[in-house]
Amino acid sequence: MAEKTPSLKKTPFVDDVLDWLKTICKTFVLVIFVFTFIARTARVEGRSMEPTLIQNDFLILWSLGYKPAQGDIVACNCEGLGKVIIKRIVATEGQEVNIDFQAGNVYVDGELFTVPGISNVTTDPESRFNYPLTVPKGCYFVMGDNRQASTDSRSAYVGFVSRDDILGKAMIRLFPFEKFGSLYK
Repeated sequence: MAEKTPSLKKTPFVDDVLDWLKTICKTFVLVIFVFTFIARTARVEGRSMEPTLIQNDFLILWSLGYKPAQGDIVACNCEGLGKVIIKRIVATEGQEVNIDFQAGNVYVDGELFTVPGISNVTTDPESRFNYPLTVPKGCYFVMGDNRQASTDSRSAYVGFVSRDDILGKAMIRLFPFEKFGSLYK
């Protein structure tokens, strides 16, 4: 006679626990995937993007298939400062940047670069560069909206930002909740 192997009986409780564990694992993997390849988060540190963004604003960045463009607000790895910085792209590769420190104006390809709602002038005469300059291939020239309180591409600590260092485009302000929404109107 053949012996019967005892079968393991699953109880409803064990089934429920296994279902929950599967769901939690799938969710965890999905969240990791989304925040690694599609969207990321960043927190604003400092005053360099005022009044557009303020200290501790929490942002959602879009990175999947993102191609940086002039005027975009981006988060970048900055080796010179040892942290992630959030700045606005002023010029892309091949564009000419000229800063008139006397008048406080920034020109890109001979056109005045302005951002709606931003009126402070560029008065930092200790720039890393001699102007005008052309942005190298694969790089971007970034500046904070608060030009007088921004360490940006004018600084030796930042300089040109490589495409590889751009983490993504800031799309949504998640926090503070009263300012929740898109950064672009």
